[in-house]
Amino acid sequence: MKTGIKFYNTDETYPPLDFARLVEDNGIESIWLPDHSHVPAQSRVREEDKVAYGGTASGAQQRKFDTSPVAGGPPREYYRNYDPVTTLAMMGAVTSTLKLGTGICLVVQRDPIILAKEIATIDRLTEGRFLFGVGAGAPWNMAELENHGVDPKRRTGLMLERLEAMKQIWVNEQAEYHGKQVDFDPIYQWPKPVQQPHPPILMGGMGPTVLDRALSHADGWIPGHSDDTFDGLGDRVTELRERAAAVGKTMEITLNLGRLDYLDRYVEMGLDRVVYMVSAAASESETRTFVRELGKVAEEVKGAVSPQS
Repeated sequence: MKTGIKFYNTDETYPPLDFARLVEDNGIESIWLPDHSHVPAQSRVREEDKVAYGGTASGAQQRKFDTSPVAGGPPREYYRNYDPVTTLAMMGAVTSTLKLGTGICLVVQRDPIILAKEIATIDRLTEGRFLFGVGAGAPWNMAELENHGVDPKRRTGLMLERLEAMKQIWVNEQAEYHGKQVDFDPIYQWPKPVQQPHPPILMGGMGPTVLDRALSHADGWIPGHSDDTFDGLGDRVTELRERAAAVGKTMEITLNLGRLDYLDRYVEMGLDRVVYMVSAAASESETRTFVRELGKVAEEVKGAVSPQS
């Protein structure tokens, strides 16, 4: 089982490039950066969506909403974070083995032709270290999407079309795509990614149809874990494994927001990777301590074998 770390890289947290070196030096497999272009000043987050986001009304993520400078909205690091794609490119330049993941990239907010080129460039320059976690935006986040001209009701279809279009660009010398929301005639674009046919696409989400999307458009699934119930996670992991095997496909399952007190459960479920969050409020000393401890965990669990290995 592989170990990753999620980091809200902002101008107020541990310096991102120093952090990447620290993570690699401690033997952690991957780093994952979230994606928020901005936070709308006039929040329209509903109470039920805040609870759904945080897992429980009293959870750590829920408390973040309560302390937000935007009334009822997300916390400070959600609008002060650096762009993840640019930052991962920089992190790749100062490391040599660290995997570089988007956790997750809001594909619907980004032009697919530009994004395809950015990802292929990073993958090429880092010799195949990019991991493409993707999503269409959570219910509490609709105002951010709307500012990008995205119709929230059509966001899932838009994400899937953009992923399909990007795949065409990555694998073909001459690429074209004609969908309901994405449409372009034949184009040339280089570079092509090192990883073939493209960097791994990991579908984020916990909704009722996310496994369908993961199987049809991705190479893996990024479920979340934010409370004590696991919300049937083990059953869904088994379902995805079985459905993938039935069609001759291998799916990598990466748990987002892992908790160290559930480490044995993660091993038991046969997860491929667990990503743990370092607090944006942690001091530099606290951050270094957390990374060192996580490095020890990574060494302990890296021999755990998933059912599909």
